[in-house]
Amino acid sequence: MKTLFRLNIILLISLFSCVNSATDEIIVESAPRLKLTNDDAQKLVQLPIKCIDIEYPNKLNQVIGSDADLRSPKEFHPAFYGCFDWHSAVHGHWSLVRLLKEKPQMKEKSRIINGLKAHLSKENITIEIKYFRDSLSQGFERTYGWAWLLKLADELETWDEPQAKQLKENIRPLAELIVERYEKFLPKLHYPIRVGTHSNTAFALCMVYDYAETMKNESLKKLVVERAIKFYETDTECPLSWEPSGYDFLSPCFEEANLMRRVYSKEKFKTWLEKFLPELKSRSFKLEPAIVSDRSDGHLVHLDGLNFSRAWCLYGIAKTLPEEYGHLVKIGNDHINYSFDNLVGDSYEGGHWLASFALLALAG
Repeated sequence: MKTLFRLNIILLISLFSCVNSATDEIIVESAPRLKLTNDDAQKLVQLPIKCIDIEYPNKLNQVIGSDADLRSPKEFHPAFYGCFDWHSAVHGHWSLVRLLKEKPQMKEKSRIINGLKAHLSKENITIEIKYFRDSLSQGFERTYGWAWLLKLADELETWDEPQAKQLKENIRPLAELIVERYEKFLPKLHYPIRVGTHSNTAFALCMVYDYAETMKNESLKKLVVERAIKFYETDTECPLSWEPSGYDFLSPCFEEANLMRRVYSKEKFKTWLEKFLPELKSRSFKLEPAIVSDRSDGHLVHLDGLNFSRAWCLYGIAKTLPEEYGHLVKIGNDHINYSFDNLVGDSYEGGHWLASFALLALAG
């Protein structure tokens, strides 16, 4: 009798342990991703709403052809002269549009819309196009700024705000010019660029793919899919342990995975990912947020951006394959939590662009 009693106790303890274990696993897998709250939105909006009108300091990144090219940032780029550089101005405008789409009752709504109308006027976009068509500007902002311009155009196209109609019509010719640039450039790009900074190919192709889907541009979408498969199809065992480099704001490994989940079917992506990042599938997988030692340093603060970009990639993988990779959501949350509280009150080195990265992670 005592033996039977002990066996029953053992069985009950074992059963209870299994339930706890299973429950723990479910908790890990189904951890809710962080999302944009009203308080978050109020913090984030303060950064782009100011910087789109801050002309100096400014990094023009232009090629000087003559004395005539020595003009002010606002003369060259009346739409996108703020936020330190052209691409940051572009995604600053994207942030304002996205914030109003997420939180249409924001108290800054009138100020934001008036700012967008002033910057994205037909006249200003015409001047931006003229700059791009200059013979010395053919490689200007290739491909990071190009991608963000299409992201902004994409966001405007899907905004049901009545005043957005004119804005998207104004910016459409510039977006079409950027599409032409991609259609000429991508077939000539024989090797992908795998760095953790602006020229990362996978990051740009994600935004181009999304724009092509919104615009139902099947030829552009097909081009992105073809190039992505050519670049990355045979990649295996991405060296995640090598990341991050000191100035990274993008993860070469995760950005590639974030692209391939778009261009592959769910099952094909699952097979590819198991070879590309085999360690990711383990529920014990760990990845610490990148450490930022000096947020007043314009390059070291890039690592806050890396934390946000890791988060949106991890969220994306978990969304595509929730059963196998749901545990990655918590890691994404940890990365956002490490860097988010440092955004407001940060130095201009980070403040002029990081709100866009935080918003891209939180808004999905």
